Amino acid sequence: MNRLRIMAGMIALAAAQAAIASTAVETVEMDDRFCMTCHGVDGIGNEGIQAPRLAGMEPWYLKRQLEHFRDGIRGTHPEDLEGMEMQPMAAILTDSSIADIVEWVGSWDYQPAEPTLTGDINKGRSLYQTCVSCHGDQAQGIQAMNAPALQGEKDWYLVSKMKHCKDGYRGPHPADSYGMQMRAMSAMLPDEQAIIDVVSYINTLGR
Repeated sequence: MNRLRIMAGMIALAAAQAAIASTAVETVEMDDRFCMTCHGVDGIGNEGIQAPRLAGMEPWYLKRQLEHFRDGIRGTHPEDLEGMEMQPMAAILTDSSIADIVEWVGSWDYQPAEPTLTGDINKGRSLYQTCVSCHGDQAQGIQAMNAPALQGEKDWYLVSKMKHCKDGYRGPHPADSYGMQMRAMSAMLPDEQAIIDVVSYINTLGR
């Protein structure tokens, strides 16, 4: 019920944002900063509505994801409930307001998320070796590979997104080439426990 109320409020907020879209650009940019509704005032995320940590996220990655949500490349699969909640929030954004949000989020203090999962770290270490070439040996991310950092992110969010990739809920759009790559890599993980093991290992990195 709380989630439904939040989602209704978010949609109402998006409608309000669209209604003022004809006002001065400067005003729209300031009013587009509604990320705190779900991601928290300090950008640390919210497990209750599966909103990830934004503080510390790479600006190039955040920019791409906001553009993908806005352009309907991400967040349109009917089984991607969290993505479908995010998509209308981004649909009203302009290039200028996305740049403003990315700069604003970049000013937030980053603190790595506390682990909440208990998996087999040794198995996770072995499984993670297929991820190293893109995300780095410390899950620090590699911009040249267009792969974001995984270390320090909310572990429940990583599990959820890996499951979505594996199940085809994320990355099906032909314009999402990197999402399609993640779908292929996630398919190599045999089950949910393997995903939990990988993420449990990622929790040990960069600390």
